Amino acid sequence: MKLIYRIALRLSLVLLPLMALWATLFYFTMVDEINDEADDTLEDYSELIIMRMLAGRELPSLNNGSNNSYSIIPVDETYALEHPHIDYYDAEIYIPEKDETEPARILTTIFQDNDGKYYELQVATPTFEKDDLLDAILNWIIFLYILLLITVIGLTIWVFQRSMRPLYALLKWFDNYTPGQNNTIVPNNTTISEFRKLNTAAQQAITRSEELFDRQKQFIGNASHELQTPLAILGNRIEWILDNTDLNEAQIGELLKMQQTLGHIVRLNKTLLLLTKIDNGQFPESKEINIPELIQEQIALYNEIYESKEIRCTATYDNPLTVQMNESLARTLITNLLKNAYLHTAKNSHIAITVTNRTLTIANDGETPLDAEHIFERFYQGAKKQGSTGLGLALADAIGKYYCLQIAYDFYGKQHHFSVTWP
Repeated sequence: MKLIYRIALRLSLVLLPLMALWATLFYFTMVDEINDEADDTLEDYSELIIMRMLAGRELPSLNNGSNNSYSIIPVDETYALEHPHIDYYDAEIYIPEKDETEPARILTTIFQDNDGKYYELQVATPTFEKDDLLDAILNWIIFLYILLLITVIGLTIWVFQRSMRPLYALLKWFDNYTPGQNNTIVPNNTTISEFRKLNTAAQQAITRSEELFDRQKQFIGNASHELQTPLAILGNRIEWILDNTDLNEAQIGELLKMQQTLGHIVRLNKTLLLLTKIDNGQFPESKEINIPELIQEQIALYNEIYESKEIRCTATYDNPLTVQMNESLARTLITNLLKNAYLHTAKNSHIAITVTNRTLTIANDGETPLDAEHIFERFYQGAKKQGSTGLGLALADAIGKYYCLQIAYDFYGKQHHFSVTWP
């Protein structure tokens, strides 16, 4: 999960209960406020009736269709002492004018007249308008709660995205970074001190890495170049000993083993030197290469070399494929992929080569898939084969990167599929 979405999720989990608590408190505060207003109205109306009654003045008409209504009934002293003199509550009242029952807020007041008689005054005001108002408030609170939550989260994501732009720019730069290539400097056009420090540290680390990478390439190139002459001398001396001295069978066997090992070292040295030259971009010249023709040449060669394995190789070309490449590198690319297929294919098995659009696919029979994450690494060998240096696929991958080719591996239908796609 992206950082911005994780922050938004956690912010939502925090805001959800807090805003719900705020909405609940706001709603009940509104309910209390509305009830207080209704109670104040009832209290004023009750005082008006009591004052008129005590003064002997005319009382308001009963149930005259207004919002407020009242009733006065005489009570005895015992009833007056047992009940509270002022009491507010909600109840249903009957309205004769409407011939129906409506919810109402009621105030009950027990008072004495000038003669010491007790009366119970009941003042009521319909609350259906209040209920409608509370329903409206509740609906609006829910709507505004959801709207506010979405707005806060949206604004938070927007603010974080703008604030985190330098980090996203750095991550994008790392995605496009390739060691040993002409990479741009780390972007550092931000005024945020923490991001500036991060970008500066990243640039320093990349600079050190590039220096080490260049030293490594130079060392491998120099070492491989310097080893060519002594390796050639050793090979010649072993051949001279075999041709010009009287040796017994055991000595000849040991010298042949030495010659075989020396040959492996020579091939390994040449491959490392070629990899270094590719990394250094020492193959600028290029020409048009006919890939199907090159494949046919290599098929004839490897059919002869691996004749004893009786491998059946078929090639299908849906269309001609001509590419602009260095001839030596193109030949090396095709050779290494074909040799890998012949070398790792069991006896009496099948190799299928296809060219579709601008994609070359070489498929050979197999039982289990290879480690797709490591097969293109240098010196990686999933199954050790005699004569293999572990650099064939690494060399093909290096050529692919040099020409921006897409080289991929897949396993399906009990076949290994290596594909090269030219842009």
